[in-house]
Amino acid sequence: MYQSPRRLCSALLQRDAPGLRRPPGPPPRRRSPAPPAAPRLASPRLLAAASAARSVARSCSRTACPMGSGTSRLYSALTKTLDGSSASQHPEYLVAPDREHLEPIDPKELLEECRAVLHTRPPRFQRGFVDLRADGPSSSHAPIRVMQWNILAQALGEGKDNFVQCPLEALKWEERKCLILEEILAYQPDILCLQEVDHYFDTFHPLLSRLGYQGTFFPKPWSPCLDVEHNNGPDGCALFFLQNRFKLVSSANIRLTAMTLKTNQVAIAQTLECKESSRQFCIAVTHLKARTGWERFRSAQGCDLLQNLQSITQGAKIPLIVCGDFNAEPTEEVYRHFASSSLNLNSAYKLLSADGQSEPPYTTWKIRTSGECRHTLDYIWYSRHALSVRSALDLLTEEQIGPNRLPSFNYPSDHLSLVCDFSFNEER
Repeated sequence: MYQSPRRLCSALLQRDAPGLRRPPGPPPRRRSPAPPAAPRLASPRLLAAASAARSVARSCSRTACPMGSGTSRLYSALTKTLDGSSASQHPEYLVAPDREHLEPIDPKELLEECRAVLHTRPPRFQRGFVDLRADGPSSSHAPIRVMQWNILAQALGEGKDNFVQCPLEALKWEERKCLILEEILAYQPDILCLQEVDHYFDTFHPLLSRLGYQGTFFPKPWSPCLDVEHNNGPDGCALFFLQNRFKLVSSANIRLTAMTLKTNQVAIAQTLECKESSRQFCIAVTHLKARTGWERFRSAQGCDLLQNLQSITQGAKIPLIVCGDFNAEPTEEVYRHFASSSLNLNSAYKLLSADGQSEPPYTTWKIRTSGECRHTLDYIWYSRHALSVRSALDLLTEEQIGPNRLPSFNYPSDHLSLVCDFSFNEER
């Protein structure tokens, strides 16, 4: 039995309610702005779920140590997961435990609740899918929808990134989280790959688990979020998949190295099995080092990730999808490493170009105190020998983005979400 939408709104406004499940049918379209919701009491179940999330935080705080100007109570316990031995001792901080006795949330009702919270904001941008299917026999199985998105860490958006054209009001977490959820609910991915997640335990895991997703979170060892006062803990990568579609075969949390040194960047790689077809594939998410001047460092991180994936996929025997914010333009060496790898990878969003060989003109567009930045940094790579891209979500136009760029009242992040539908090639 689903929770009534009357019980969800106040929980969204105050503290995140837990979970979701993907419904059949096309994504819901935005309705006219809803009237302001009257104050409502959260249901006992949602309050219990919020209490459970707080108890995780409390358990982490017992060994907290100072770092930065606003150290999170989660920091000390989470950093213990960053090497292999610690990860085996503290798996609960990498794969959050399933919450028992929590009823599923109807995603349509949650979507309406998000829209009620956002009733004073402009409508969400409408983006269409581009059909990329080549002529030939199509798979008899449902496609696998993968979403890649750097959602912008809340602590960075408010405290470090200096988006000079974005009003602080647009970055309020109580509303921005609803914009993020609205984007996810609109496209209903089977697999969700996120970067800059600093609200995993109190927002994304509780909610998405009740939508039917299983999630894994791997934080950065020295997250810049921890230098921001009133932060919510370190940011990191998160990977979610629908449990009714896939079975987890294996999972690896990778702290990337560069020139034999462990770095501050991480990746998650999981081998999944499709319950419908029994086909296996590996899905990976990563976030490489940012900033100009770090090109060789990113290249080394990319080589390390490719080496790890080579082992996990048994030399490309297992099909692979890699999602990430690479912080690298297509002209960089790390891009060329992925394009020429023995894993035989192709970049899905190249297929939107006329010749199928050019990346989009941008996946991030922002204005900071240092000036305006428009770059292509985000990618979805896939095994071209085993997988085909059936469709891809088109990007926002310059007119949609507007002169103040991203983030904005319309859009919650400085990066665009990328969404692709994949199918397995027929076995020969």
